[in-house]
Amino acid sequence: MEFTLFTLLNGLSYGLLLFMLSSGLTLIFSMMGVLNFAHASFYMLGAYLAHAIGARIGFWPALLLAPCAVGLLGALVERYGLRPLHKHGHIPELLFTFGLSYLVVELVQLVWGRAAVSYPIPPELDGPLFTLYSTSFPMYRGFMMLVALAMLAAIWLLLTRSRVGLVIQAALTHPQAAEALGHNVPRLFMWVFGGGCALAGLAGVVGGKAFVTEPAMAASVGSIIFVVVVVGGMGSLAGAFLASLLIGVLQSYAVALDYSLLSLLALVGVAPAAQTPGYALLTVTIAQSAAILPYLLLVLVLICRPRGLMGTRE
Repeated sequence: MEFTLFTLLNGLSYGLLLFMLSSGLTLIFSMMGVLNFAHASFYMLGAYLAHAIGARIGFWPALLLAPCAVGLLGALVERYGLRPLHKHGHIPELLFTFGLSYLVVELVQLVWGRAAVSYPIPPELDGPLFTLYSTSFPMYRGFMMLVALAMLAAIWLLLTRSRVGLVIQAALTHPQAAEALGHNVPRLFMWVFGGGCALAGLAGVVGGKAFVTEPAMAASVGSIIFVVVVVGGMGSLAGAFLASLLIGVLQSYAVALDYSLLSLLALVGVAPAAQTPGYALLTVTIAQSAAILPYLLLVLVLICRPRGLMGTRE
């Protein structure tokens, strides 16, 4: 019971962090049709800016200022980088964001160096949230889950209960009609792109303390968030939320299970010889294969349901 409960909580907290990252990418794609390869780099920028701001004025101001700074930078990238490329199709946009991702990594290394930076958890969040079966669940993980759920509620209210959300949805489906009604659709796209980047920056502020803040952090999650977006369904926030939780829980349980096919066969009295073809594969544990499970899930979903779990686009 202890193993099941705490592994589930760790999986949910990791999955909600993935949702914080993938939600911005999903918004950008659903609005603009742009797959932003630099999205994970904005996540990294959020962590580093929060580290720099937090070292001077504290974590709580950094929690607000760092995502705003990343969002403003994202808006500038869309206005002066992506907007001139829209008329040339999606390939130039992909190449631009691909190159931008490497540029951001190099700039971060020039400013902060190649080693991990010290980004400690604030004292008021450093400690156990609760203790069950002599095992404690960290307060900071609970805070991370709370921020992700608050962000989900804020996005839902913005898109469904506000005038801005109605304009965004109108520009998504009928951009010419929205422009005819006097709305500046290109400027709206700019702020949507900036908002998506700000969400990635917020994930960096929160996730940078839970994990390591280093130049490789963008590469470590970059491919996973694309898996989340594709598995959930391109452009579907609900699908991204479901896929994030699914992948987070799946990986957390896989990492915690130190079983191999060889050990399972031993339980039923089967003991293959070391010379048996494929014996080495039988010794691979579930924990060792945890890193490939999201990509295996991606392949299975694309075979069985190409549009994703809750997507509408093929």
